[in-house]
Amino acid sequence: KSHKELLLPPTPCRAQTNVMFLKTHKTASSTILNIMFRFAERYNLTVALPADQLFHLGYPKTFMAHFVEEFEAIGQNYNIMCNHLRFNPSEVQKVMAANTFYFSILRNPIPLLESAYVYYKNSVPAFRISKDVNEYLASPLKYYHRANYRQNIYARNIMWFDFGYDNNAEDDEEYIQEVVKEIEQNFQLILIAEYFDESMILLKHTLCWDLDDVVYFKLNSRSQDTVQTLTPESEERIKTWCSLDWKLYLHFNQSFWRRIEESIGFEVLGKEVNRLRARQKELMKICLSQQEAVGKGHIKNKALLPFQSGAANILGYNLNQGLDDRTLRACQRMVLPELQYMSYLYSVQHPHKKRKNSGFPLLWTNSQDK
Repeated sequence: KSHKELLLPPTPCRAQTNVMFLKTHKTASSTILNIMFRFAERYNLTVALPADQLFHLGYPKTFMAHFVEEFEAIGQNYNIMCNHLRFNPSEVQKVMAANTFYFSILRNPIPLLESAYVYYKNSVPAFRISKDVNEYLASPLKYYHRANYRQNIYARNIMWFDFGYDNNAEDDEEYIQEVVKEIEQNFQLILIAEYFDESMILLKHTLCWDLDDVVYFKLNSRSQDTVQTLTPESEERIKTWCSLDWKLYLHFNQSFWRRIEESIGFEVLGKEVNRLRARQKELMKICLSQQEAVGKGHIKNKALLPFQSGAANILGYNLNQGLDDRTLRACQRMVLPELQYMSYLYSVQHPHKKRKNSGFPLLWTNSQDK
């Protein structure tokens, strides 16, 4: 390279503020939702929120534009979309601006299925009638009946379903290649939950965001004692039972690392991941009274209690006492569970509408928020 080139300043970029995140199930997506909500507040952006008393964008129905609150009035002027929906590109495009950045996240289907099993134990027929996850996987078709496929979506190829495809489709190479190609056309970036910090750095670089835009506390995770141990046989069976998800994951796990290599390189990645973790530690010291998430019974402020589901004990946080107002607000936002955060944003964006009844006390109301 000539000396001239080396002296050129890096091209400054502007933060991308039109972003659609396809929130997949049990993939660390609640943590990303919180990142998206905080980003929306920082830049005063309009979020496509679920209409009326809905808590997601029509899921598991295939997404339609009218599932978004005030879509008729606001039209294609939403900046951020990140609540659960079943992807339907033509309808999402009616809501989001033409230059929107689309991304999503995948997780290894092996831990994913176990997580779904515990979380949806009481609501999914295939899970409810089997004793535990290993019994279910020993002969899934004994418990998984196609007639109940709507109730059973979490029990097989859930990521495939979230992307808008048939989760009971035959495993056919050509079909899988077609779907993968379509996903690559619809999404500029697919992150990987197993490499969450690396994913956040890649996202930050791609969208030209700041470190504090992607710093996070892990949300909606569960206590270790509710994790069921999969036998090696079960792990192998998931690869065939959820083969669509498995192949999807293998493909995008590869393209994820290729993308990192081509865009930031492993050296910069390592440094940035360390910066992210250092900043996270620093914020944990500032914000949290215990330096970790605590079980549902130990969360003192009920406004910070996450929604509890199935046999999982969903963890949350306690904040330090005596924080100044501005710090308290910033800390609260980082630990606010998704239902409460969504209800709050809804009341800010749609002050004349009936409040969403999340079943939790609201942490703050608009009047105090000015």
